Amino acid sequence: MTLNNLRSTCLIGLAAAGLLLAACSSTTTTQSFRKVQNPRVAASQVAVGADFGKYDRLNAVDMGIFFPSHVETSPEDQARIRQIFRDAFLSRLTGYDIVRNQPGPSTLTVQATLIDFRNATVDDVMSVRPELRDMARPGSLVFLMELKDSRSEAVLARAADSAVAPAFATSSGTQTDWPEVDAAAAHWAELFRQFLDQNLNQ
Repeated sequence: MTLNNLRSTCLIGLAAAGLLLAACSSTTTTQSFRKVQNPRVAASQVAVGADFGKYDRLNAVDMGIFFPSHVETSPEDQARIRQIFRDAFLSRLTGYDIVRNQPGPSTLTVQATLIDFRNATVDDVMSVRPELRDMARPGSLVFLMELKDSRSEAVLARAADSAVAPAFATSSGTQTDWPEVDAAAAHWAELFRQFLDQNLNQ
């Protein structure tokens, strides 16, 4: 099973690649994107001129997690959340060629980020990359997936989903609902698997 013949018009029917992730604050991009209508996710975009035909493997990187500074969850909980998402996604990607931190000419990097803006301030919103602000709106919990060329790191597509919103322990006194976290990871992982099966040459 390879990643050849990815149809860019369908790109990301799933906001879910919990393999990994990047932080929300990186350099701004000058790329142009077009919006893609997809009923499975809240928002999706594909880079103008993106070509997915050359990719035949996925590069796994760690998932990023963003919480507002005044309600951030503990490092221990964040590590557990990352592990739950990673396990959920990897368990559903059997049959696909996955590498770990090995960029290459035919390798597509999947970067996932969990952005909890349910208690966000204006400053929190402004700390996120400008191109993500329409996807990560205040008051929402957003799972973001970005597909990148592993060598140039050019973003080829991104999608965001807010269908599920597990509770996380924060300084505001809430407790993490671990069964909900497990369910959310499984939900987004299944969306991603469906996306791969429907859009990649098997």
